[in-house]
Amino acid sequence: MKFQNFKGGVHPSQEKNTMECATVKMSIPGKVVIPMLQHIGAPCQVAVKKGDTVKVGQVLGKSDAYVSVPVHSSVSGTVTAITERTISGSKPVVCVEIKPDGLQEISEDVNAPVVDSKESFLKAVRDSGLTGLGGAGFPAHVKLNPPKDAKIDTLIINGAECEPYITSDYRECMENTENIIEGINHVLKWTGIQKALIGIEDNKPEAIKKLKNAVNKTDSISVYSLKSRYPQGAEKMLIKSLTGREVPPGKLPSAVGCLVMNVASVAFVAEYMKTGVPLIKKRVTVDGSSVKTPMNLEVLIGTPIADVFEFSGGFTTEPAKFIMGGPMMGVSLYSDEIPVMKYTNALLALNEKDGRIPDEYACIRCGRCVKVCPMNLLPFDIDRLVKANLYDDLDKYNVTDCIECGSCSYTCPSKRMLTQSIRLGKDVLRRKAKK
Repeated sequence: MKFQNFKGGVHPSQEKNTMECATVKMSIPGKVVIPMLQHIGAPCQVAVKKGDTVKVGQVLGKSDAYVSVPVHSSVSGTVTAITERTISGSKPVVCVEIKPDGLQEISEDVNAPVVDSKESFLKAVRDSGLTGLGGAGFPAHVKLNPPKDAKIDTLIINGAECEPYITSDYRECMENTENIIEGINHVLKWTGIQKALIGIEDNKPEAIKKLKNAVNKTDSISVYSLKSRYPQGAEKMLIKSLTGREVPPGKLPSAVGCLVMNVASVAFVAEYMKTGVPLIKKRVTVDGSSVKTPMNLEVLIGTPIADVFEFSGGFTTEPAKFIMGGPMMGVSLYSDEIPVMKYTNALLALNEKDGRIPDEYACIRCGRCVKVCPMNLLPFDIDRLVKANLYDDLDKYNVTDCIECGSCSYTCPSKRMLTQSIRLGKDVLRRKAKK
């Protein structure tokens, strides 16, 4: 197979400190805080009330909206509060707070699903609460049901994990290989897709070897080693690398016959089909220059990140910044009381040196941001327009095509906050479109 190279990209320091850290199961926290919105789409309506006793896997929130999935309890215990909290970004979200009883009793509603058709498979995936576990949080049942006129011939499994620090997907490949393959087979069977391509960066040779051995006698699944280059794991870049196809601006992977899922997502599909236990836990990489003991943890969803860091040994220095996700595309957090959510794949605590925001200087028109942009954009021009509040001109620069990978900001010698400007510009255009 001849690989295609996507344009641009950068080579940040990998910092994969936890690659050989086998996943440790974290203890039950003193409380869980479970948001009713942990995915792209409509929020769930609370299905319990304060004082209720709940069990593991019980539905806490649900919605009739198509682009939405139910939210389940990760513990057994008592609902102590239902309040609005600002989780990340600026939007308040209704959250259910539960005090665990330590028993972890499974709800009577938890049963392995009966699947005998594509429709029942999609229903099972929705009922499981599965959203994209790679960080995007897109409801899986929607992704698995592309438009009828889309001719999907390739399932792409994302194991690239190109972000610095994060190794949770690597550990998924090493520790949960059989479920990855089993989950892929479920998706192929019920969607009718003929083949699957697993893409992993070449800095993870052991994972590549293990998955290749697992699919040795399977004609429909292939494993490929990809060049380590950020943002190799972005959907459009991964599709380009593995198939040579280019997703048109404003289109989804289905437009070029592809469907992309994360390795952890397909592994969860296999586990859910066997047990019926919904999405209530997450493998999370805990790292950063302030963390005493970097590790990979299996964490119950809703666990406050303060508890996660404490379980990891606490801090060697006072953290200057918390990040959910990686340093390139992750979200900076204002508090360590924010809970672990379905899409949390890493928690970083950075010291003053690593967490400091550098001073901006004037653009020197070097063009480095243009050279590294994988989407062929002009970041310095977009930044100029946003700074001047000339939002009406942004459409001419295809700002909505930006995948917010941060390559432009990373490479800028003047330390311009290019990605932040682009995000602001996209947000303004979205608000104008709604009006």
